[in-house]
Amino acid sequence: MNIILLGYGKMGKIIGEIAESRGHHIIGKINIENRQDLDLVEISTVDVAIEFSSPESALENISWAIERGIPVVSGTTGWLDKKPMVEQLTLQYNSAFFYASNYSIGVNVFFKLNRFLASLMKDQPEYKVSMEEIHHTEKKDAPSGTAITLAEGIIKEVPRIENWTLSGELNENEQTLSITSKRIDPAPGTHIVRYQSDIDDIEITHTAHSRKGFALGAVLVAEWIKNKKGVLSMDEFLSF
Repeated sequence: MNIILLGYGKMGKIIGEIAESRGHHIIGKINIENRQDLDLVEISTVDVAIEFSSPESALENISWAIERGIPVVSGTTGWLDKKPMVEQLTLQYNSAFFYASNYSIGVNVFFKLNRFLASLMKDQPEYKVSMEEIHHTEKKDAPSGTAITLAEGIIKEVPRIENWTLSGELNENEQTLSITSKRIDPAPGTHIVRYQSDIDDIEITHTAHSRKGFALGAVLVAEWIKNKKGVLSMDEFLSF
Protein backbone atom coordinates (compact mmCIF):
# COMPACT_ATOMS: atom_id res chain seq x y z
CA MET A 1 0.00 0.00 0.00
CA ASN A 2 1.23 3.50 -0.85
CA ILE A 3 0.87 6.01 2.00
CA ILE A 4 1.41 9.75 2.10
CA LEU A 5 2.17 11.25 5.50
CA LEU A 6 0.60 14.66 6.06
CA GLY A 7 2.62 15.80 9.04
CA TYR A 8 6.10 14.44 9.70
CA GLY A 9 6.88 15.21 13.31
CA LYS A 10 7.61 12.61 15.99
CA MET A 11 4.36 10.73 15.41
CA GLY A 12 4.70 10.89 11.63
CA LYS A 13 8.19 9.41 11.80
CA ILE A 14 7.11 6.52 14.03
CA ILE A 15 4.08 5.88 11.79
CA GLY A 16 6.37 5.82 8.77
CA GLU A 17 8.72 3.32 10.40
CA ILE A 18 5.89 1.00 11.43
CA ALA A 19 4.20 1.24 8.01
CA GLU A 20 7.43 0.33 6.22
CA SER A 21 8.07 -2.56 8.63
CA ARG A 22 4.65 -3.91 7.58
CA GLY A 23 5.59 -3.77 3.90
CA HIS A 24 4.01 -0.45 2.91
CA HIS A 25 5.61 2.36 0.93
CA ILE A 26 5.82 5.97 2.12
CA ILE A 27 5.59 8.03 -1.05
CA GLY A 28 5.46 11.44 0.59
CA LYS A 29 6.48 13.03 3.89
CA ILE A 30 4.85 16.44 4.08
CA ASN A 31 5.36 19.04 6.77
CA ILE A 32 5.11 22.80 7.02
CA GLU A 33 8.51 23.24 5.36
CA ASN A 34 7.80 21.33 2.16
CA ARG A 35 4.04 21.58 1.71
CA GLN A 36 4.58 22.77 -1.86
CA ASP A 37 5.64 19.21 -2.68
CA LEU A 38 1.96 18.23 -2.64
CA ASP A 39 1.73 19.76 -6.11
CA LEU A 40 4.18 17.08 -7.32
CA VAL A 41 2.26 14.10 -5.90
CA GLU A 42 0.90 11.65 -8.47
CA ILE A 43 -2.57 11.27 -6.97
CA SER A 44 -3.33 7.96 -8.67
CA THR A 45 -0.46 6.30 -6.80
CA VAL A 46 -1.72 7.22 -3.31
CA ASP A 47 -3.84 4.65 -1.46
CA VAL A 48 -4.21 6.39 1.91
CA ALA A 49 -3.16 9.62 3.65
CA ILE A 50 -2.24 9.54 7.34
CA GLU A 51 -2.57 13.00 8.86
CA PHE A 52 -0.81 13.81 12.15
CA SER A 53 0.12 17.46 11.71
CA SER A 54 -0.91 20.47 13.82
CA PRO A 55 -4.23 22.15 14.72
CA GLU A 56 -3.34 24.99 12.34
CA SER A 57 -2.64 22.68 9.37
CA ALA A 58 -5.15 19.88 9.89
CA LEU A 59 -8.11 21.29 7.96
CA GLU A 60 -6.02 22.21 4.92
CA ASN A 61 -4.21 18.86 4.86
CA ILE A 62 -7.35 16.79 5.28
CA SER A 63 -9.28 18.80 2.69
CA TRP A 64 -6.46 18.37 0.18
CA ALA A 65 -6.75 14.59 0.40
CA ILE A 66 -10.54 14.36 0.52
CA GLU A 67 -10.98 16.59 -2.55
CA ARG A 68 -8.72 14.18 -4.47
CA GLY A 69 -10.54 11.05 -3.35
CA ILE A 70 -7.74 9.89 -1.06
CA PRO A 71 -8.96 8.21 2.17
CA VAL A 72 -7.69 10.10 5.22
CA VAL A 73 -6.76 8.73 8.64
CA SER A 74 -6.44 11.72 10.99
CA GLY A 75 -5.16 11.90 14.55
CA THR A 76 -4.53 15.63 14.96
CA THR A 77 -6.32 17.19 17.92
CA GLY A 78 -7.21 20.79 18.71
CA TRP A 79 -9.13 21.55 15.50
CA LEU A 80 -12.41 19.70 16.05
CA ASP A 81 -14.61 22.78 15.78
CA LYS A 82 -14.05 22.39 12.02
CA LYS A 83 -14.75 18.63 11.92
CA PRO A 84 -18.36 19.05 10.67
CA MET A 85 -16.95 20.86 7.61
CA VAL A 86 -14.66 17.90 6.89
CA GLU A 87 -17.50 15.41 7.29
CA GLN A 88 -19.61 17.39 4.82
CA LEU A 89 -16.68 17.55 2.39
CA THR A 90 -16.20 13.77 2.69
CA LEU A 91 -19.79 13.12 1.62
CA GLN A 92 -19.59 15.73 -1.14
CA TYR A 93 -16.55 14.06 -2.73
CA ASN A 94 -17.65 10.49 -1.90
CA SER A 95 -14.35 9.97 -0.11
CA ALA A 96 -13.41 8.45 3.24
CA PHE A 97 -12.45 10.18 6.48
CA PHE A 98 -11.48 8.48 9.72
CA TYR A 99 -10.85 10.45 12.90
CA ALA A 100 -9.86 9.26 16.35
CA SER A 101 -8.53 11.31 19.23
CA ASN A 102 -6.38 8.31 20.08
CA TYR A 103 -5.48 5.27 17.94
CA SER A 104 -4.22 3.09 20.77
CA ILE A 105 -6.29 -0.08 21.10
CA GLY A 106 -5.81 0.10 24.88
CA VAL A 107 -7.11 3.67 25.02
CA ASN A 108 -10.20 2.74 23.04
CA VAL A 109 -10.91 -0.06 25.50
CA PHE A 110 -10.40 2.59 28.22
CA PHE A 111 -13.02 4.77 26.52
CA LYS A 112 -15.52 1.93 26.86
CA LEU A 113 -14.53 1.29 30.48
CA ASN A 114 -15.00 5.01 31.19
CA ARG A 115 -18.52 4.96 29.74
CA PHE A 116 -19.40 1.84 31.72
CA LEU A 117 -18.12 3.27 35.00
CA ALA A 118 -19.98 6.53 34.34
CA SER A 119 -23.20 4.59 33.79
CA LEU A 120 -22.73 2.94 37.19
CA MET A 121 -22.06 6.29 38.89
CA LYS A 122 -24.88 8.32 37.34
CA ASP A 123 -27.12 7.76 40.40
CA GLN A 124 -24.34 8.46 42.92
CA PRO A 125 -24.37 12.28 43.23
CA GLU A 126 -22.15 12.22 46.33
CA TYR A 127 -19.21 11.50 44.01
CA LYS A 128 -17.63 14.50 42.29
CA VAL A 129 -16.09 13.65 38.91
CA SER A 130 -12.79 15.08 37.72
CA MET A 131 -10.04 14.21 35.29
CA GLU A 132 -6.29 14.67 34.96
CA GLU A 133 -4.19 14.27 31.83
CA ILE A 134 -0.39 14.38 31.53
CA HIS A 135 1.54 14.77 28.26
CA HIS A 136 4.97 15.83 27.03
CA THR A 137 5.73 19.54 26.80
CA GLU A 138 5.60 19.59 22.98
CA LYS A 139 1.87 18.87 22.98
CA LYS A 140 0.25 22.18 22.03
CA ASP A 141 -3.44 21.68 22.77
CA ALA A 142 -4.99 21.30 26.21
CA PRO A 143 -6.90 19.39 27.28
CA SER A 144 -5.89 16.49 25.08
CA GLY A 145 -8.29 15.09 22.51
CA THR A 146 -8.35 11.87 24.51
CA ALA A 147 -9.42 13.79 27.63
CA ILE A 148 -12.19 15.49 25.68
CA THR A 149 -13.42 12.12 24.39
CA LEU A 150 -13.44 10.79 27.96
CA ALA A 151 -15.32 13.87 29.16
CA GLU A 152 -17.90 13.52 26.39
CA GLY A 153 -18.42 9.89 27.39
CA ILE A 154 -19.09 10.88 30.99
CA ILE A 155 -21.47 13.68 29.98
CA LYS A 156 -23.48 11.22 27.87
CA GLU A 157 -23.88 8.82 30.77
CA VAL A 158 -24.26 11.17 33.77
CA PRO A 159 -27.23 13.56 33.36
CA ARG A 160 -26.16 15.84 36.22
CA ILE A 161 -22.92 16.73 34.40
CA GLU A 162 -23.56 19.17 31.57
CA ASN A 163 -20.10 20.29 30.47
CA TRP A 164 -16.37 20.20 31.17
CA THR A 165 -13.86 22.91 31.97
CA LEU A 166 -10.07 23.17 31.91
CA SER A 167 -9.12 23.90 35.50
CA GLY A 168 -6.25 23.41 37.90
CA GLU A 169 -8.49 22.37 40.75
CA LEU A 170 -11.70 20.49 41.54
CA ASN A 171 -14.68 22.54 40.37
CA GLU A 172 -17.37 23.03 42.99
CA ASN A 173 -20.04 23.32 40.31
CA GLU A 174 -21.82 19.95 40.38
CA GLN A 175 -22.73 20.29 36.70
CA THR A 176 -19.15 20.75 35.49
CA LEU A 177 -16.39 18.18 35.08
CA SER A 178 -12.95 19.64 35.87
CA ILE A 179 -10.01 18.63 33.65
CA THR A 180 -6.45 19.32 34.81
CA SER A 181 -3.77 19.31 32.08
CA LYS A 182 -0.10 18.87 32.92
CA ARG A 183 2.86 19.00 30.51
CA ILE A 184 5.83 16.99 31.81
CA ASP A 185 8.59 15.39 29.74
CA PRO A 186 8.90 12.70 28.58
CA ALA A 187 5.34 11.53 29.38
CA PRO A 188 3.67 10.18 26.20
CA GLY A 189 0.23 10.23 27.82
CA THR A 190 -1.57 9.47 31.08
CA HIS A 191 -5.30 9.92 31.69
CA ILE A 192 -6.95 9.56 35.09
CA VAL A 193 -10.71 9.70 35.76
CA ARG A 194 -11.62 10.24 39.43
CA TYR A 195 -14.87 9.94 41.36
CA GLN A 196 -14.29 11.51 44.79
CA SER A 197 -16.51 11.49 47.87
CA ASP A 198 -16.08 12.09 51.59
CA ILE A 199 -16.03 8.32 52.14
CA ASP A 200 -13.82 7.06 49.34
CA ASP A 201 -12.42 7.64 45.85
CA ILE A 202 -12.65 5.57 42.68
CA GLU A 203 -10.06 5.99 39.91
CA ILE A 204 -9.39 4.47 36.52
CA THR A 205 -6.09 5.20 34.76
CA HIS A 206 -4.54 4.62 31.37
CA THR A 207 -0.79 5.17 31.03
CA ALA A 208 0.97 5.00 27.66
CA HIS A 209 4.60 3.86 27.74
CA SER A 210 5.46 5.10 24.25
CA ARG A 211 3.92 6.51 21.08
CA LYS A 212 4.21 3.16 19.29
CA GLY A 213 0.72 2.04 20.33
CA PHE A 214 -0.81 5.18 18.81
CA ALA A 215 1.25 4.83 15.62
CA LEU A 216 0.52 1.14 15.12
CA GLY A 217 -3.21 1.78 15.54
CA ALA A 218 -3.10 4.48 12.85
CA VAL A 219 -1.35 2.12 10.42
CA LEU A 220 -3.85 -0.67 11.13
CA VAL A 221 -6.71 1.73 10.41
CA ALA A 222 -4.99 2.86 7.19
CA GLU A 223 -4.83 -0.78 6.08
CA TRP A 224 -8.51 -1.21 6.92
CA ILE A 225 -9.87 2.00 5.35
CA LYS A 226 -8.49 1.43 1.85
CA ASN A 227 -11.42 1.30 -0.64
CA LYS A 228 -13.97 2.33 2.01
CA LYS A 229 -16.23 5.39 1.82
CA GLY A 230 -17.86 7.73 4.34
CA VAL A 231 -17.16 9.16 7.77
CA LEU A 232 -15.72 6.40 9.95
CA SER A 233 -14.50 5.95 13.52
CA MET A 234 -13.04 3.47 15.97
CA ASP A 235 -16.51 2.10 16.63
CA GLU A 236 -16.61 0.71 13.08
CA PHE A 237 -12.97 -0.37 13.08
CA LEU A 238 -13.18 -2.26 16.37
CA SER A 239 -16.87 -3.22 15.91
CA PHE A 240 -17.76 -1.92 19.39
